[in-house]
Amino acid sequence: MAEVKEFTLPDLGEGLTEAEVVRWLVEVGEVVAVDQPVVEVETAKAMVEVPCPYGGVVTARYGAEGEELAVGAPLLTVAVGADASAPAAAEGSGSGGADGVVAEADGADAAGDGGAGETSGAVLVGYGTGAPPARRRRVRPTPAPAAAAGQVNGVASGYGRHAVTPEVPVRAEAAEPAPGPVPVISPLVRRLARQNGVELRTLTGSGPDGLILRADVERAIGAAGAPAAAAEPSAAAASAPAADAGEVRIPLRGLRGVVADKMSRSRREIPEATCWVDVDATELLAARRAMNEAGGPDAPKISLLALLARICTAALARYPELNARVDTEAREIVRLERVHVGFAAQTDRGLVVPVVRDAHARSAESLSEELGRLTGAARDGSLTPGELTGSTFTLNNYGVFGVDGSTPIINHPEAAMLGVGRIVPKPWVYEGELAVRQVTQLSLTFDHRVCDGGVAGGFLRYVADCVEQPAVLLRGV
Repeated sequence: MAEVKEFTLPDLGEGLTEAEVVRWLVEVGEVVAVDQPVVEVETAKAMVEVPCPYGGVVTARYGAEGEELAVGAPLLTVAVGADASAPAAAEGSGSGGADGVVAEADGADAAGDGGAGETSGAVLVGYGTGAPPARRRRVRPTPAPAAAAGQVNGVASGYGRHAVTPEVPVRAEAAEPAPGPVPVISPLVRRLARQNGVELRTLTGSGPDGLILRADVERAIGAAGAPAAAAEPSAAAASAPAADAGEVRIPLRGLRGVVADKMSRSRREIPEATCWVDVDATELLAARRAMNEAGGPDAPKISLLALLARICTAALARYPELNARVDTEAREIVRLERVHVGFAAQTDRGLVVPVVRDAHARSAESLSEELGRLTGAARDGSLTPGELTGSTFTLNNYGVFGVDGSTPIINHPEAAMLGVGRIVPKPWVYEGELAVRQVTQLSLTFDHRVCDGGVAGGFLRYVADCVEQPAVLLRGV
């Protein structure tokens, strides 16, 4: 007998609570293998292909492309076992014709009948089948009088042993839904319940082994009554502001929503201050040109951003107060030994901050290579959540937008961010004479809780000195 297993959207890590369905990779009725990617979703961090831990026939998909699903919401159901066509037949009838079939809601179970020994090696966060569990025994319904022990108001306490088929399913409005598998096999029944706001866990099914049928859900919808439905429009009208005919509303969700939340939290928690300085970058540009010429025509080119990142890691070694975060609950400043440099990258999906791990241990050439790789991944949307989190200091090159200065918001929970404006020829006093030099503006926004202006000014001045005279870096080599 085939068994239908429900695969829910797994926890994708890093505090993400929802994801948007970008593209389905399988169709209903298609056979899938264990660990085969079944859907491509977009989180606020990255695009992720989600593998299914079960092998069998896809009986239903949940969520249209472009729809946002919460972590734990059903993604699809898979019929596993000797006869994978039985669930599809049950779906078509809508009556739960497969006797005693129970849908599994636990995404950590192994494939059942016919799939024992097949386990998932693809574990994101919080799901994966691991080793196959012991085979479960099927419980058949047992007749019992209405006053049998374990019943409450004529309804058995578990769907596997219910003794009375009530006329109207019981809905526990005030009680929490019971944990465990939901006794429903048909995706049509699930969709009907979801569309009408019926919590399946609060129903007692009238089918075999307590299976919830379409008729049960329809009775529950009718029991909810027309008064609630009639009250909905007025409540919605009262809560929604009057819409101007010319306004466009854009939901703050996905990447844009996470950016909004993070920036709001940064401004709410961090008392930030900004200092800035104009610097002559002529010598830094000359040094970069010399490095690339020395490497030959086939050698990878060193980017200007890589040189700036290398200067920042040297400055953080001198001023470790800025490579830190504040633990507000413990009221402690946490200084970090390793430097992970984030850099702002504008993409079609919005602003993202890829992270170069252990930047303090990398050379300018290594930094340039990693920055290039992460930038390419950011543009094509293939960055993983791990490549977008964990930065301890951020470098923001807003000069690419053709602007000179900015007061950026700190990337919470970091303590500082260095901004770099455009490099343009300007009149500059050089060696006592007026000359045209390549000038840029550097701005440092810092958390005033971790240090005072003296430390921030010292950091920024050291960075400026290295930009104006790159040979200053040689002292630390």
